[in-house]
Amino acid sequence: MATTREADPTHDFIFTAQPARVVFARGSLQRLPQEVEALGARRALVLCTPQQRDQAQAAADLLGALSVGVYDGAQMHVPIEGARLAREHARAVGADCAVAIGGGSTIGLGKAIALESSLPIIAVPTTYAGSEMTPIYGITEAGLKKTGRDARVLPRTVLYDPDLSVGLPVAMSVTSGINAIAHAAEGLYARDGNPVMSLMAEEGIRALAVGLRGVVRSPSDLAARGDCLYGAWLCGTVLGHVGMALHHKLCHTLGGSFNLPHAETHTIVLPHALHYNTQAAPEAMRRIARALGSDDAATGVHDLAAELKAPLALRDIGMPESELDRAAEIALANPYWNPRPIEAQAIRELLRNAWEGRRPGD
Repeated sequence: MATTREADPTHDFIFTAQPARVVFARGSLQRLPQEVEALGARRALVLCTPQQRDQAQAAADLLGALSVGVYDGAQMHVPIEGARLAREHARAVGADCAVAIGGGSTIGLGKAIALESSLPIIAVPTTYAGSEMTPIYGITEAGLKKTGRDARVLPRTVLYDPDLSVGLPVAMSVTSGINAIAHAAEGLYARDGNPVMSLMAEEGIRALAVGLRGVVRSPSDLAARGDCLYGAWLCGTVLGHVGMALHHKLCHTLGGSFNLPHAETHTIVLPHALHYNTQAAPEAMRRIARALGSDDAATGVHDLAAELKAPLALRDIGMPESELDRAAEIALANPYWNPRPIEAQAIRELLRNAWEGRRPGD
């Protein structure tokens, strides 16, 4: 006699896929002219930071007559003043497409332009932050970083070329990669999570842990660089599809209000945010630990960062001890949903532990 069983409520979900074209291959940058033309664009503005001007100029040269030049005004945390200047420049040169080559700062600038103009973006990531796969934007104004979601800012095409990340310094590679791991980790306990994103999150964490170790051993190892970009794609996809929680709120507060470096802040805070949520999200923590090859999610992330010589303490990246109370107040003022209720004293203790660089649980 056939038996039936009740539906497992853990499999109840809603999944809406984000539309995006991804080209992942060594040498994929060479496809840039075809990808611009595929969007129906003829006047692409190449965006970058001042430090990546040469790389951006090479992309503009590759585009030839399809390019209207390079704009190298991208800045960390996307200050509103810089976003306004970039929007004005894009209008002045008649750009009909933005090519953002670089990391989160450059892709964030492209999104700031698209938010107002709906200009299509082609992202060419050279770090592992994952912003290229999301409709999330962030703009800092009057010392506060404001984030939002808008379909207009989702890059239409993403070119992942491992060759372009070989020159990324090891220290930056490590923090950028752990930043991406943070997206996947919080995706595993997201309120709107689903099985598809959970699979991608766990695999993304695993790939980045393996790839980052390989990059530290040999910075020019293209297989390791490819693992990192693959992991970044997965983790960025998770970030683009589900909501984030306490960790991201704390990092947006610390970065936007105290101008701390983005990836380093994520790297330092993540173990402590996971420790805070350990009892409230046991299945997520089990999967994070498994992906890292560790017995515990929070200590696994901390130990990975320590092994890879990443910064472990907020005090070491410029956070004044005297501002910890204000940071807690800002974070508590408009909290994100979190699996564990937000408790003021516990958040203050979390920030103190992150400031000191303690190993979670010690």
